[in-house]
Amino acid sequence: MIEWIISILLLIGGGFILVGSIGLVKMPDFFMRLHGPTKATTLGMALLLIAAMIFLSTTQIGLSVKEILISLFLLLTAPISGYMMIKSAIHHKLDSIERTTGKDNIEDDV
Repeated sequence: MIEWIISILLLIGGGFILVGSIGLVKMPDFFMRLHGPTKATTLGMALLLIAAMIFLSTTQIGLSVKEILISLFLLLTAPISGYMMIKSAIHHKLDSIERTTGKDNIEDDV
């Protein structure tokens, strides 16, 4: 039963990482591209690390501290680095598509 749980976690985590990587390549501008690595890939890595913790706790004695530390580091640094990249892009006035800015064309509707 444990092997099934580990396999499911690995498949779902790999799927999230794949979707995040595809989003990084396919999205039209920097602001949209940033969501792939910071959201989906972080969740995928968390699932992979949970699977590793379950596997190592069943094959070894005790809980694996390395995976817990990696998870904490990843969950703390990914949002902060994404925030810093967005702030830098806004500061440098990086071009974006109209859908990303959130501005509606009110003049066209009137």
